[in-house]
Amino acid sequence: MQIFNFISATLIGIVIAYAGYFLYLFILRKRSAKMVDSDAIQEDIRRVQVVDVREAAEFDAKHILGARNIPMSQFKERHKELRRDKAIYLYDDVLNFASRAANILRKSGYQEVYILKGGFSSWTGKTKSNTK
Repeated sequence: MQIFNFISATLIGIVIAYAGYFLYLFILRKRSAKMVDSDAIQEDIRRVQVVDVREAAEFDAKHILGARNIPMSQFKERHKELRRDKAIYLYDDVLNFASRAANILRKSGYQEVYILKGGFSSWTGKTKSNTK
């Protein structure tokens, strides 16, 4: 019976930790950026900066045509490469990295930051692959 109680308590703890993490990301996303759909990005794609925050291998496999890659692992060092006078549209696979990147940009004073709602899997426009 003690083992069952231990396992139950552990599972409940894990669920609470995951819920807390997703709540944290949700709040971070709400404070740092606006969520937009694929159509909104496609309308402005020539006038904005589209940034893929996934790692290089994922970017090379397939990405939004015209996007640049600044992996989350390098984002703190490289985010200053982005222009402040143009809107920035971020995306990744599940919004975790994009939310964190948006928070970095907000703290650095960037004003127009958006995140692709639904991540890369929701993209309906043109894509490119750098692999052969």
